[in-house]
Amino acid sequence: MSRIGKNPIPLPSGVQVHVGNGVVQVKGPKGALLQPVHASISVAVEGGTVVVSRASDERHVRALHGLTRALLANAVTGVTSGFKRELDIVGVGFKAELKSPRVVSLALGYSHPVVFDVPDGISVAYDAKANRLTIEGIDKQMVGQVAAEIRAARPPDAYKGKGVKYSNEVLKLKAGKSGA
Repeated sequence: MSRIGKNPIPLPSGVQVHVGNGVVQVKGPKGALLQPVHASISVAVEGGTVVVSRASDERHVRALHGLTRALLANAVTGVTSGFKRELDIVGVGFKAELKSPRVVSLALGYSHPVVFDVPDGISVAYDAKANRLTIEGIDKQMVGQVAAEIRAARPPDAYKGKGVKYSNEVLKLKAGKSGA
């Protein structure tokens, strides 16, 4: 039995789960998410918890068991409290600007500004004093993807640490040339 998959998912108050044809819909105070479920995995709502079970003990079905449980737990967390990633912009003259709620313009040392379109379901805030972008949303995968795409515009430099980095990311800087 999968150690992750066998754990039931507790449902906080205000969260509703509907199991349909290969899809689980999770509704909560922050919104609703749809999660597709493989045919060999079954999901049931039993008295305030969601229970995930599998049909067989084949290797790929065991893997899907834990994966499905984790994805559903993330959906429940997303519709109740949401997810957040913070990006620090490090470097002289490096900054961000919110052109609109859906467009972020980044000045990252290139000859042109890097313009990023924010997808629906994601909100971006910018703190100019800390030079920090905050990305929030209910879908954990989408929040992480948006943060990764913004970071990819200028990843941190290995020598000076300039660029866009996650707030909790620890950089190990390389030593430069040792001149005589």
